[in-house]
Amino acid sequence: MKKCRRCTKTATLHVTEIREGKAVAVHLCDTCAREYLEQGGPDETVFPELPGKLSDVMAETAESQAVCPNCGITFREFREHGRFGCAQDYTEFMAELIPLLESIHEDSQHVGKQPRGTIVGTKDQSRLSQLRNQQRTAIEKEDYEAAAVLRDQILELETKIRTPTPPKSGRRRKPPGSSSD
Repeated sequence: MKKCRRCTKTATLHVTEIREGKAVAVHLCDTCAREYLEQGGPDETVFPELPGKLSDVMAETAESQAVCPNCGITFREFREHGRFGCAQDYTEFMAELIPLLESIHEDSQHVGKQPRGTIVGTKDQSRLSQLRNQQRTAIEKEDYEAAAVLRDQILELETKIRTPTPPKSGRRRKPPGSSSD
């Protein structure tokens, strides 16, 4: 997250100004952006309508701030502090959170490493959950062909999960306390 160029808050307005033929990025928080716009903002001779449009955008973002009914935090407060107030915020701010995750991680779904202590099969369980959600969405959209394909994939994965995998070949460790033959 970019910081405001005038103070230490998180920048919410990002403007590229052309000064003496060079592009200069300006990052401002809400408060500093309002001052910037009141003082004339960018060169009004090049784009005379820009300050008005920027003011409209700032007003729209201020009006569209959803508030979590559980903890009372806004998405703007999350962006400033980097922490949610409760678990419900993840679902409450999903629409704003997905684009943020995609811009940071280039995806909104974790596909990387898993911690060492995770249970074997967790990856399959996660995939099974995803398939079920996709099937539910396909049924809601009345796309029954896609739902049938997903059903088959779910059955195949459930069978794989239920079937125990054979132990790896190699030396087997004897349980503690057993005598050697």
